[in-house]
Amino acid sequence: MKSYPSLIDGRDADHSRWLHAIRASALLRDEISALKLKRSLDRGIIADCDDERVVGRVGLSSMEQVRDAAAAAKAAFSEWSNWSAEERLAVASAVGDRIRARADEFTEMLVAEGHPRQLAVWEVGSAVEMTSEANLWRARKQLAEVSTAGGRELRLVRKPDGVVAVHPPHNAPAANSLIALGALIVGNTVVVKAPRSAPLATAWFWREIVDPVLREMKAPAGTANVICAAPNEVLDSWLESDDIDDLMYFGDSIRGIEIGNRWHTRGKKAILELAGNDGVLVWSDAEIDLAVTALSECFYGSTQICMVPKYVIVHEAIADTLLDKLIQVVRRIRPGYPEDEGSLLSPVMKSLEFDSMLAGAMDAGARLLCGGGRLEIDGTPSPTGYFIDPTVLRIEGLKLADTLDVVREETFFPLLPIVVVGADTDADGTQQGLFEACVDFMNANRFGLRNSAWIRDPDLIETFCRRLRNGGFLKINDSHISQAPGLPTHGGTGLTGGPFGEAHFPILRTSHLQAISIASAVEPRESVFVRLSTSESTPDSRVSAPANR
Repeated sequence: MKSYPSLIDGRDADHSRWLHAIRASALLRDEISALKLKRSLDRGIIADCDDERVVGRVGLSSMEQVRDAAAAAKAAFSEWSNWSAEERLAVASAVGDRIRARADEFTEMLVAEGHPRQLAVWEVGSAVEMTSEANLWRARKQLAEVSTAGGRELRLVRKPDGVVAVHPPHNAPAANSLIALGALIVGNTVVVKAPRSAPLATAWFWREIVDPVLREMKAPAGTANVICAAPNEVLDSWLESDDIDDLMYFGDSIRGIEIGNRWHTRGKKAILELAGNDGVLVWSDAEIDLAVTALSECFYGSTQICMVPKYVIVHEAIADTLLDKLIQVVRRIRPGYPEDEGSLLSPVMKSLEFDSMLAGAMDAGARLLCGGGRLEIDGTPSPTGYFIDPTVLRIEGLKLADTLDVVREETFFPLLPIVVVGADTDADGTQQGLFEACVDFMNANRFGLRNSAWIRDPDLIETFCRRLRNGGFLKINDSHISQAPGLPTHGGTGLTGGPFGEAHFPILRTSHLQAISIASAVEPRESVFVRLSTSESTPDSRVSAPANR
């Protein structure tokens, strides 16, 4: 059994209470027995256990330890922020090497915590991409830019905000906590909170992957701290603490926007990663088979992931063919234990919301094409099953779609609405008008994480890219959920990122831009009162990103 105390100032904390992680498949096989075992362990009724159902334990932090972690990060900030950019980038590169070397172990930790195997493999692959050379190259470009003009060396540099507190989501905490590496690269120190509901993989990653690298490279103690405690108490403590500067918060939009407002009122920065309602546009010239594969990504983790397709707009010319192919794929997606090869679905926590939203859509005129019920682990239909049969709806036209919560709101269960549009959708009856009406519909989405499209016409691709303002990431003719080298993995507009939401580069979001001018043989009075000539005031075309800030 793995055991991870809180990591505070480079040391293991002492704990009187522990949270034990029970293998997810054991909960699916015998929930009552597995939960009884967990309660006995968490309450100390059983002091030790070699039961194979128990994967590990994480220390439950006291509020004093939460404060100590923030103070340790603050104390480490001065030294860590004075490391050169290249030194900190070397830490990130070494972390990437460790992730690659232990990818199988990382995957197994996620699977044990309940992530279906295919989802876990994707998460680890995303972690690898975050630390790829393409992303580190982008980081170098973001950290500093230098040019010369008028006898001056002109620098634009990113300066770290200070201590960044990280509050990852309970459904995928380990993978999402990885974006705090960007905060470290720019010179911040961090405090990561592992959620009580699923703390093990997060604790494993920061204790087994990141902390050893920091130690080997002689980073100051307290550069990265890991705690596990009650979320509301921790958030309140961080808000009141003079040691915490920024918050990376993952959660639902209503709660997240409220938290962001509180932090901004206190003069602190809140970087919000909230709900998603991603749209996909499939035009008449799309490569249908590839589009179908991308649309099936909706069902990763039973759609309980923010950055998967949540609704689709399809041109009527290809709708029947696409739907036939999609339903064939969807009907092959069945429940299974997380360890199973090909496992894709997770138990659904919001099954009552699924029933309500499905019924509302069908009452309004949507047509059920497949799914719609609950399933047991073996795929048997059951009104009390933990799983929901992957569900596809057909909706005729944007006008109807605009009235349906199943299209307009975030869904967190395996239900994919397909909105079929034709020439009568737009008043002018033209294909260009129809296309623009579809893009405008996507722009009206209150959420804005990712949007994607399947189009071959180069002019329409450019129209899509130019006209669609919604979303932090647009993808054309590609997997909806995959990462792209050198581009951000998170961030969005609207209810996804709040009033300051955008594509999220952690280096940029947890730092501030500082301008520096270093003059050589410049007469101060002339620099104020004498207009520089055009040649003097135009920056040198040679721009570099120095290794040292």
